[in-house]
Amino acid sequence: MKNNEFLKIQERAGEIYRKYLEFRTVYLKSKEDETQWLEISWYKDEECYAKSLSLINNHQDIQELFASFQAILASGKDEISEQEYDQIEEMSY
Repeated sequence: MKNNEFLKIQERAGEIYRKYLEFRTVYLKSKEDETQWLEISWYKDEECYAKSLSLINNHQDIQELFASFQAILASGKDEISEQEYDQIEEMSY
């Protein structure tokens, strides 16, 4: 995957998301396989996320950005999966 292109796509997508939601996101890249990335996003609450997601996904620019994202995936590494988690606790040390 082309790292700079990926981050530019994510930045543009973030601009669209911010029109509908408050969120924060971090991106992690595997030290063992540079083609493996993990995106973790936090939203105000599940209700706001669910209500806004359909609006975001129907946004024309998001569809175009997703197509651009798919085009830069590493050859043979086109698996994208989403999972949802509940945050139990946040600790700072």
